[in-house]
This record gives sequence, C-alpha cells and structure tokens, in this order.
Amino acid sequence: MLKKLFLLILIPFLSQAQLVGTNVDRIVAKVDNYYILRSEVETLLVRSKEQNQALDKCQALESLAVQKLLVAKAEIDSVIVEPLMVEGQLDARMAEMVRIYGSEESIVEQFNKSLETLKSEVRKQVSEQLTAQRMQETITEGLAVTPHEVRKFISAIPKDSLPSIPTEVEVGQLVRLAKLTVAQKGDLVNKLKEIKRRIETGEEFDKLAEEFSEDQGSKSFGGDLGWAKRGQMVPAFEATAMRLKPNELSDVVESDFGFHLIQLLEMRGQEYHARHILLRPEYSRLDMTDPTNFLDSLSNFIEIDSISFEKAVREHSEDESTKFTGGALTDPTTGSYKMSLDQSMEPNLYFAVDTLKVGELTTPIAYRSPDGKTGMRLLYLKHKYNPHVINMNDDYEKIREFAMMNKRNVEIEKWFGEAISEVYIKIDPEYQVCRLFEN
Repeated sequence: MLKKLFLLILIPFLSQAQLVGTNVDRIVAKVDNYYILRSEVETLLVRSKEQNQALDKCQALESLAVQKLLVAKAEIDSVIVEPLMVEGQLDARMAEMVRIYGSEESIVEQFNKSLETLKSEVRKQVSEQLTAQRMQETITEGLAVTPHEVRKFISAIPKDSLPSIPTEVEVGQLVRLAKLTVAQKGDLVNKLKEIKRRIETGEEFDKLAEEFSEDQGSKSFGGDLGWAKRGQMVPAFEATAMRLKPNELSDVVESDFGFHLIQLLEMRGQEYHARHILLRPEYSRLDMTDPTNFLDSLSNFIEIDSISFEKAVREHSEDESTKFTGGALTDPTTGSYKMSLDQSMEPNLYFAVDTLKVGELTTPIAYRSPDGKTGMRLLYLKHKYNPHVINMNDDYEKIREFAMMNKRNVEIEKWFGEAISEVYIKIDPEYQVCRLFEN
C-alpha cells in the first residue's frame, strides 16, 4: 500500500474540495504534534475520485499520515519552505475559488466561514503539502535511473497488465500579465515609506507588521522570517537583506511577491535573520485590457504565419517558466510535456483545449500565475496523441518517470521504516481496522 500512497501525495490534492466540511468533525489520528481531521480524510477521498484513484478511507488516512510524518521530520531536520512561496500558492488557490464561486462574498456564503478563517485553513494545508514535497525531494536527492533500469522496469510488467494511455496533448501558452499603473505602484511604495517613517520616529516594527503586512505567514510574528540561508529567499529580497547592517531598515524593495520593507536583525556567516512588511497589489482588480489587446493582435500574426508560436513565446511571453521552452506546459504529476486530456487535467485548461485542432490557438483567456499574478494567455495545441497501450517507442519518458517514481518510493519507504519509530502515532478507534503502515 505504501508505494501507491507515496505516489499520491506528490499529486496536489488541494482544490475547492478541500473546503468541504463535515457536520461532526473531529481528530481521527495524531502523528507527533500533527493532527488529522475526519474532514481531511473525506476531502482526500473526494479528490482521489476526481483523479480516478478511488482510495478507500484507510488508504486516505494512511496517505495523510505519511504526509504528516514527512512534515514532522522536516521540522526536526530544519527542512523549510519559504513563507512567500506558501503565500503565493495560497493566493492562487483563493483566486481559483473566486473564479469558481464568482466572488469572495459568495465563498463566505457557501462555506459559512469568514474569508480569513478559510484562508487560515487553506494556508495550513498548503504549507504542509509543500513541506512534505520538499522533504521527499531531500530524501531522494541525487537519485537517477539508467536506460537499463527503465527497460528492466517495463519488462517486469506482464504484457496483459500494461496500462492504456488515454488521449494526450502537448499544449503551449503565451502569457501577458496585467501591469500595475504608475499610480497603483506609487500608492504601495508611498504606504511603505510612511510605515518606514513611523518606525524611524519610534513606533515598533512588529506592531506595524501585524497591522499592515500581507505576508500572512510572518505577520503574526511581527514580520519575523527567522534564519535564512543564502539562496533561500528570492534574489531581490536576499540581495537587499544581506547588504544591511543589523537593525537597519531598507528602502522599498520590489520582488515577484510584492513590495517589501526589510529590517536585518542578525548575521552569522552565510545566514541572516530578517523581518519584513509586505504589501501586495490587488491583482484581481488590475485592468486586463492591455494584455487582451496585445494577445489579440499577436494571435493574428501567428495565424497568418508571420511569426511562429514558439518565436512569439520567446519574444513576448511573460511566464518565465515556459518562455524558453516554446511555452510548453507540463503535467504537474510527471513533468512530461504530454498531458492526459481527461478529468485529471485542470478544468479551465481542459475545456479550452478540448475543442482545438492541432495548430489552433484559443482566444485570450484569463490566467492566474502560481504566485497569484493575473493576466491573459493564448493556448496553442501543438500535438495530439491517440489512446494506446504504453510502449517504449512512444512513451519512453513516461516509463522513465514511472521507473524513477518507483525508485524514489523504495528510498522513501526505506526512510519511512526508520522514521516511523521516532514519532508518536495514535489512531482513533473508528480507524483501528485500517492497520496502517503494513505492506
């Protein structure tokens, strides 16, 4: 059972389903200092069905317990996720909720909870998921598979048990982000300058951080980010923080996450201890007219072959993760450019691509980046592959990834066998029948 579950927690299962409540919620398991709620088990059951994995309640509980163990051990081993990364993921998840339900007010009405309460719940889950993934990466760092191991892996599967590959597509995107106006940027900068002035005239940094900072992960700690190693924070933040003297305040610093006022607290070698106040633009309220018009015009040139899609992406796309790969999107679970055209695909992407023919573009459609920025994008259907039985000629990269996942699972299972004896695990009587962590 464990091998399947290790694969599962690599799949992001947070969605609108994560907010589905239960009338009588309670703690059903404890792993060290981390709790598993009945509602978490039920949410994962729903999400597994959406991904055609169909877990039972014992498998769902065990998957969550594995994740909690990874998080517990990450805390012990000082494996951390940058708070700003958590906030970026949180913003993207909440933006998706707004898209689904129409407005923040509708979300509040739907779930009968305040927006801050919902954000707090989602933030905790996002943080744990990202931390578990980072811990897995740490455990399996340096692993690789050879072509011989790939062939051996697929040869060990009986031919009549080889899986069928559904319709797959390769899709490119060209992104244009909505821009802050000079006035909007000026408002944020001036607000931080005023906060800096108040600190310099005697007000306490931590109190102002609690009042104004939009970094929810640090504001309750007065903006304190704790100790960070070189390379851990985004470059603009780190470069500024490491130039400061202890207790010195920075000027306003712009990064991919927003605008910062930074104070260095301590330095020791290649580590630094800083706090900040973060202000972020209201991305959901930015004007989409310019990116829409730009993409409309560019799509005309692409359609009449004045410029190839790949060249247009390279010269004009504002998504740094795809602009140098021809805009190619990847399957989030495998990293492959081939994505299954089925229910596992993100709904917005599925409905946009499903009606395209190879070589066609969509009209400009709304886009939200992983760190919460908004804009518009064109989607382009590069290739479409018919359903077939998996084979080395057509699916080598997919088989290689499966072999790699299997190798990672063996390593994680070995680690797990050692780690499980170091933490306290208690299971609710309702789930005692599950006999967790037995192969």
